[in-house]
Amino acid sequence: MDPTTDNAGITGDPGRARASLEALRAEIAKAVVGQDPAVTGLVVALLCRGHVLLEGVPGVAKTLLVRALASALELDTKRVQFTPDLMPSDVTGSLVYDTRSAEFSFQPGPVFTNLLLADEINRTPPKTQSSLLEAMEERQVTVDGTPRPLPDPFLVAATQNPVEYEGTYPLPEAQLDRFLLKLTIPLPSRQDEIDVLTRHAEGFNPRDLRAAGVRPVAGPADLEAARAAVAKTTISPEITAYVVDICRATRESPSLTLGVSPRGATALLATSRAWAWLTGRDYVIPDDVKALALPTLRHRVQLRPEAEMEGVTADSVINAILAHVPVPR
Repeated sequence: MDPTTDNAGITGDPGRARASLEALRAEIAKAVVGQDPAVTGLVVALLCRGHVLLEGVPGVAKTLLVRALASALELDTKRVQFTPDLMPSDVTGSLVYDTRSAEFSFQPGPVFTNLLLADEINRTPPKTQSSLLEAMEERQVTVDGTPRPLPDPFLVAATQNPVEYEGTYPLPEAQLDRFLLKLTIPLPSRQDEIDVLTRHAEGFNPRDLRAAGVRPVAGPADLEAARAAVAKTTISPEITAYVVDICRATRESPSLTLGVSPRGATALLATSRAWAWLTGRDYVIPDDVKALALPTLRHRVQLRPEAEMEGVTADSVINAILAHVPVPR
């Protein structure tokens, strides 16, 4: 069977699921050039039922990347452009008075979807940012005291510009901690940028992914099969202790005022497990932990002002910790 047909994702077989998820890279590459690490991070988040924060300067295809992922995954997706005047009810939904029945009825907001693209989330004030907290953590929205469950799978892919850009509101620590991964989207290399311009010169339209040839290669059944297989991936006590040692080291770092919480340690264990399964193993090794440490932990630590002034970054602190924490043999 051709994995690019609309029937992809109905088998529920773990082997087929892995092949389908691996095919995402090739499918998304039809629309986005040179962002394999970000694509992998999004797939890991889906396997872990987590959320992703994408950070990069304007114009590096953050939004296009998420739209291409949704098209290749056969999932329902909605987009919210976060602006300073956006209200929480514009995201979650609200009660609407029906004059015919003389009753209030709930009008679902765009959060009721499989893949929510929260575009430029740090351009809206904290009040509206916080409207996503319950949805991201509890997978439900409460309006007028009534909880309403969200669909499964449910993933928030939020994009943000670096906070030093004008008109941005830094995300509070409580909300940052709700994101499983923070992926940085770099400027493309010279050759990648040449490829981007060549595609546009040949008629590529980023608003029409179907015309670009992006087709569904996986679906909800594939995700369920993959998640079940990930849950069976073996984690040795030594690997668990290794994850704990890394996270505890961040709490003792002189460069940080805030280290990784136990929630962050749990997240690193989960992402390492998903990466191990994606690479074809049913057990986790230290290299899996190292591979996912930066995207899983970089947004869960807070630098001291003096360290930041000296040019220290969260990534450099985490890399130094990875270099010093003993690796299990």
